[in-house]
Amino acid sequence: MAESVVSVCCDISRTIYTTLSKKVNEFLCKLKEGIDFCVLFKRKSLILTMMKSRMFQKRTIANLVFAGLVGGLVSLFGFYALAPQLFKRSHSENYQTAAAQMARYAALSGSPGFDFTGVAEIANPAVVHIKTTSGGSQSRQPQGGGSPFDPFEFFNGPGFRFDSPGPRMASGSGVIISEDGYIVTNNHVVENSNKIEVVLNDKRSYLAELVGTDKNTDLAVLRISDSEMPFLKLGNSDDVKVGQWVVAVGNPFNLNSTVTLGIVSAMGRNIDLLRSQGNQYAIENFIQTDAAINPGNSGGALVNTSGELIGINTAIASQTGSYAGYGFAVPVNLMKKVVNDLMKYGKVQRAILGVSIQDISQALQEEKNLPDLKGVYIADVVSGGSADKADVKKDDVILKIDGEEVNSSSKLQEKVGKYRPGDKITLTIRRSGQIKELKATLLSKDGDAKLSVATPANAKSYLGMNLTTTTKEEREKLKVKAGAKVESIENGAFAQAGIPKGFIITHINNERVYSPQGAISVLSSLSGAIVIEGKTKAGDDRIFAVKLPKKTEKSEE
Repeated sequence: MAESVVSVCCDISRTIYTTLSKKVNEFLCKLKEGIDFCVLFKRKSLILTMMKSRMFQKRTIANLVFAGLVGGLVSLFGFYALAPQLFKRSHSENYQTAAAQMARYAALSGSPGFDFTGVAEIANPAVVHIKTTSGGSQSRQPQGGGSPFDPFEFFNGPGFRFDSPGPRMASGSGVIISEDGYIVTNNHVVENSNKIEVVLNDKRSYLAELVGTDKNTDLAVLRISDSEMPFLKLGNSDDVKVGQWVVAVGNPFNLNSTVTLGIVSAMGRNIDLLRSQGNQYAIENFIQTDAAINPGNSGGALVNTSGELIGINTAIASQTGSYAGYGFAVPVNLMKKVVNDLMKYGKVQRAILGVSIQDISQALQEEKNLPDLKGVYIADVVSGGSADKADVKKDDVILKIDGEEVNSSSKLQEKVGKYRPGDKITLTIRRSGQIKELKATLLSKDGDAKLSVATPANAKSYLGMNLTTTTKEEREKLKVKAGAKVESIENGAFAQAGIPKGFIITHINNERVYSPQGAISVLSSLSGAIVIEGKTKAGDDRIFAVKLPKKTEKSEE
């Protein structure tokens, strides 16, 4: 149909063009005749001739206008005939695809001056709204007089407390880092969640799979089942300078796709945020920014003026729980290593140097008679650790790691945190005024130089029933939105009830199941007779009555 319309339009256009050419030639000939006539005769005759010429000109112009209107109508008809196909294509490429994202990057200037619209256009599609649901009952007291660095205050708001039974809901932000749907957020955003929903900037909604978490950096990786997702390019946080412009993007107070502007206020901040939560091997080397971030920004993006991700917004310093001028982001270079480990091994391969370290202050310099304030002071060495085996001694000062200067404890922790057990590094140290280079092989916290693989985070077991995450193909085939798949089943209450292998659990006691973690959470809170609903591998709806054992004091803890 469209090709026929185009052919007719072309024929009409050729006819109009021929007619117009003929009219123009006639007009020029008449005009020339009029001018010749004026030269040969008297002024009076000249005036009469020119009047006649003008009347002819008016008629000719009217003909030209009419022809133009006809041509315009024909072109407009052809456009509307083709428009549905054109619009169909532009809609699919318009906003939320990887190809469109790359086009925006190509169009963005690296030096936007004071116009950050291009950066916002890149960042908004790749920053998602994360909504979580947690089961059970828990109460937490307000933090009014406590530490200003509380990630849970940042996540839920000041003085927020849970003291009612039933599901609890919260929200945060996340960043898409690959076109196949991998998302980075904060661990405290998704911790202990039964259901994780991801909502894109264009309102598309997905149930997310939890790939893995790391409390020591407060990072987590999710995945949604889709492709061609818009994602942010990963920048280089080692190139970030104090004073450069940055943009923070997230969903504060459930206000979707909020963009704020600021500068990098400081680098290498250690605010004792994660260690205060009991994480002995926590790594804190935050990027500090004055871009406004608030509760709900957790897990959101901190990007540079090239639209590259340079940090994951994690916390704020505030006595009220809301923006007070200081925000902190995990550097993207540390994030890269954590994410790669979680995706490849299911756990972070943490390398330990085996030393107690201390920043060099002027008082320490004078006490230890050090020549300057550079480096990191070794207060103690763990026997049998990596540093001990490399001949590092107490009172040494580490100046460089693999040729890169380290002048703070947080920088040294971040640098070592980028390596894995078994990696070899070169330490440049100063001992009694002498500079030495030592080779060290990094070990795990268990003293092992080998990598270990975690049990898949999506594999869960309860009373002999092993559950795993459903795939996109399984959900589409069985026409279910979510559920937990029975991977295997051993002798016990579930086997006795007749639940088969491959069964997809969609409801437990009429409560919807979104994931294996959610199913286990619900089951562990129940006892006695329960009802499990779902679908078999063949797509049949089935309901099973299961009698769970009664809870004991030990099992209820």
